[in-house]
Formats: sequence, structure tokens, C-alpha cells
Amino acid sequence: MNYLISLLIGLGVGALYALLDFKSPAPPAIALVGLLGMQIGEALLPLGRQFLAQWLH
Repeated sequence: MNYLISLLIGLGVGALYALLDFKSPAPPAIALVGLLGMQIGEALLPLGRQFLAQWLH
């Protein structure tokens, strides 16, 4: 459900930028790579914590 909400908000902001003829702060490819990095980092942090907890015990 969170992904759907995020997608809808992103589409809404994109539509607003298009209506206002406003250039986005970053080119789409760069923005998508940044978002991918955020998702990977968010997924790796819990895995790293779990690995560290197992290694210390």
C-alpha cells in the first residue's frame, strides 16, 4: 500500500510540474538512480544489522 501511495504522489507532482511548465530539479534518469539507491540502502540496513547481531552472538 505504501508503494501505491508513493506512486500516486509522484504522479501527482509530475502532473503539477507539467501543468506549471516547471523543470524538475534533476533529470529523470538521475532522479531514478537516486531513488534506487535509497531503496537499496533502506533494504540493506536491516540486513546489515541482522548480520552484525548474529556475528556478535
